[in-house]
Amino acid sequence: MSSLPESGSIAPPETPTPAPAAKQEDDLEAINYFKDAHAMIKHQLAKVIVGQDKVIDELLISIFTRSHALLVGVPGLAKTLLISTLAQTINLSFKRIQFTPDLMPSDITGTEVIYQNPQTNERQFKFLPGPIFANVILADEINRTPPKTQAAMLEAMQERRITVGGVNHVLPDPFFVLATQNPVEQEGTYPLPEAQLDRFMFMIFVDYPSMEEELEIMKRGTGMGGGTPRKIIEIDHILYLQGVVRRMPVADHVLQYAQRIVASTRAKSPQALDFCKRWLAWGAGPRASLNLILAAKAHAIVRGQVYVSCEDVAAVAPSIMRHRLLPNFAAQSEGVTSDDITRLILEKIPQDR
Repeated sequence: MSSLPESGSIAPPETPTPAPAAKQEDDLEAINYFKDAHAMIKHQLAKVIVGQDKVIDELLISIFTRSHALLVGVPGLAKTLLISTLAQTINLSFKRIQFTPDLMPSDITGTEVIYQNPQTNERQFKFLPGPIFANVILADEINRTPPKTQAAMLEAMQERRITVGGVNHVLPDPFFVLATQNPVEQEGTYPLPEAQLDRFMFMIFVDYPSMEEELEIMKRGTGMGGGTPRKIIEIDHILYLQGVVRRMPVADHVLQYAQRIVASTRAKSPQALDFCKRWLAWGAGPRASLNLILAAKAHAIVRGQVYVSCEDVAAVAPSIMRHRLLPNFAAQSEGVTSDDITRLILEKIPQDR
C-alpha cells in the first residue's frame, strides 16, 4: 500500500485523461487513492471502535457504492457509536433520527407552515426541512416506527427525494441511510417491509467482540479513551471514490457467477438448487445481482486489485443475500437460516476463473 499523507487529509488525483496509453496508469493511481482513503478512515475509527473490521469494511463499501446499510445486533455492541464515529471522519452533514412508535412522516421529511411576509403581510406556505435533509442519516432502531413512516423512508432511500404537499424536494448528494436494528426485543416493533429491506445493500450482522477486544473496550471505556477522530474526507472525495468504483471493469464470467448465485435462489428458475427449492419461500431479485457486482468492485479495489474476481463476489455475498432470502416453514423447523443457505450456495456454485 502506498504511504498515507502525513497531513491527515487526502485529495483526489486529477481527472484521468481519456488517452488509452495513460489509462492503466490513471487506474492504478485511482486504486491507490481508494486504498489510502479506506485505510485512513479505518485508522480514525480505530481511535474509538475496537475490532469490527468486517462491519467497518462493509459500511465503507456501502458509502463508496452510493448505497445504504442496515446493522443488526443486540444492544451494547456499539452500532450507533460506529455510525456516528464514521460520520465524524467524513466532512458531510450528519443527522441522527431516533425511531419511535409515535414518529410521524413529517417528523422525518419536514412540514409546511404558514409564513407571513413581514413586509407585505402576505401569508404563504413555507417548507421547513426535516432531519432527512443531510448527507448521512443514522436511522436508530429503524424497526420501531410504524409502516406509514417507513413509507416515507422508502421514498427517500430509493428516489433520493421526498414529497411534501405534492412538491418534490431533492435530498443532498451524496445521501446514505445507515440504520440499526435490535433483533432481540420485539415488543413495540414493526418488521421492515421486504421492499424497504431490499433497498439496503447490506444487512450487516454485528457480533459480540472477542475476549481480547472486550478487554480493550473495558480499558478504553473506563479510562481516557483512544482519542477523537478527525475529518479527513470531503464531499468531492466521496463522489470521486464512487466514480472509481463505477469505472472498475468486470469480466463476463464474474457477472455470470453473480447471476448464478441469485438465480439459484428462485424456486421456479431452471438454475434453482434443490435445497433452495426445499427451504426458500422466496428468492432474491435483480437488485441482489446489481449489489453483488457493485460491492465486489469496491471489495477488489480495497484489496488493491485492478480486476474483480469471483472471490470478491463470494466475499460480499452473505451480507447482501441475508435479507433477500425468505426461508419457509420447512427451513425454520430445521433451524436453517438464510446465512446457511447462502453458504451452501457458495459451496455448490463453482467459481469460473
